[in-house]
Amino acid sequence: MLWLWRQEGSHGQRARGLAAGVFCGCFPFFGLQTILGIGLASLVRGNHLLAAAGTWISNPFTYVPLYWFNYQLGSWLLGPGQGWPSAQALQQEGLWQLGWSFSSRILLGSTISGVVCAVAIGGVYWQWLEREQQRALAAAHGGLHLDD
Repeated sequence: MLWLWRQEGSHGQRARGLAAGVFCGCFPFFGLQTILGIGLASLVRGNHLLAAAGTWISNPFTYVPLYWFNYQLGSWLLGPGQGWPSAQALQQEGLWQLGWSFSSRILLGSTISGVVCAVAIGGVYWQWLEREQQRALAAAHGGLHLDD
């Protein structure tokens, strides 16, 4: 938590950086998520380190549940596809060799879950930064509220 507090930039820049990373981390672009997150953070003028950290929303522990959910969300919106591939099919073919039916569903689901997660996590982080700043100011002024 202290590392999050000590990052460079305004509260908005930090929240936008984290949100950019979370958004990119929701996509199954293995090996490119960090680069994409930093690139998106540059576009939205966000903190690059927090963007890189935000991509860790997908990691070896969350890959399968996150991408399964994204695929299911895409299938709900586009209609049923060929179904979630078996572990053997994923090992033999990889995600992107499964065809457009699979790819379109996981990309649509990843986009929607990425937007929702980015807005939620970025917003909560921004609110936390604002609240911590208010607490620090109140403590510096002898516990008086700035509204007084």
